[in-house]
Amino acid sequence: MATETDILILGRGLAGAALAESCRLRGLSVHVFDHKRDGNASMAAGGAVNPVVLRRDVPSWRAAELMSLTRAFYGNWEKHLGVHCWYSRPLVKIFPTPNEVKQWERAMAEPGTAPFIASRPETEIDKAPLNAPHGYGTVTGAGWLDIPVLLDAQRADLLSSRALTERDVDEKEIMTVPDGVRIGEVKGRWLVRCTGPFATDPGLVPVKGETLTVRIPNMHLTRMVHGSAGLLPLGEELFRVGATFKWTDVWEGPTEEARTWLLGKLATLVEGPIEVVGQNAGVRPTARDRRPILGRTGPVTAVINGLGARGVMLAPWCAEHLLAHLFDGKELAPEVDHARFD
Repeated sequence: MATETDILILGRGLAGAALAESCRLRGLSVHVFDHKRDGNASMAAGGAVNPVVLRRDVPSWRAAELMSLTRAFYGNWEKHLGVHCWYSRPLVKIFPTPNEVKQWERAMAEPGTAPFIASRPETEIDKAPLNAPHGYGTVTGAGWLDIPVLLDAQRADLLSSRALTERDVDEKEIMTVPDGVRIGEVKGRWLVRCTGPFATDPGLVPVKGETLTVRIPNMHLTRMVHGSAGLLPLGEELFRVGATFKWTDVWEGPTEEARTWLLGKLATLVEGPIEVVGQNAGVRPTARDRRPILGRTGPVTAVINGLGARGVMLAPWCAEHLLAHLFDGKELAPEVDHARFD
């Protein structure tokens, strides 16, 4: 006899993981099918959360709404799992030219941006071996998520409740049945595909990202830094650097080209020696218009994909938005509806 559940989830990158957690918060049962693969963006991602588009110093899409949800969602999730993986941390933008100083000053006067940014002394930055001749500004509402810690803890939680099957699912195994869908001996009311860059959803563009882990002697920071390169502090003088963006040869793994490029950018930001201790590559699922892809794809099937570089910030909202659509009958926001690519 088949095990019955509310939702079957294919894939447990950040989108699938957040959907499973949102279901738990709603009292919905899930069964997740997932097989770890090389190139998974979630396990290689930096995990930074930033509500400001720093190239133009404007709020990102739905910044106020998403940041409020993001903090509460990951804070509650880590408490449930008994791990620490969410870090509220300011992000400091190093101004490359005087023009960026003026742009920041204008942004501070804009109602949409002002709640997220400030011009204030940052003692850590002043003491660090950083090249910042034009000064800096602070994104006060930023943070970062240790995605591998979160996903590993959720894996153990799902396995303990027999809600996770770790294997690939062939499309031929997915059977539509009365009142739902079935995979093997597990039946669900809905099947949601969260298969990231491995999917073939219309509008989906895989984008490769590479990061370095480096040791920088005498650099003691808790704040994230955005300059010619991005720095995310990991403790004990270790930092994650990156990431790159590449739209071709996305599955080739870590490259010397990306390593050289990142170190070149880092050398213009950091004054002093840099030791590379690791390099990672992953493939982000990004939509052509840089908005998530979600919604119904059939009578009992749906999708969440295309979260891109802001996946940590988007995942909680996308998961709840889809569940409200499937179970409460609420309309999808047109800008995220997968049907826009039909």
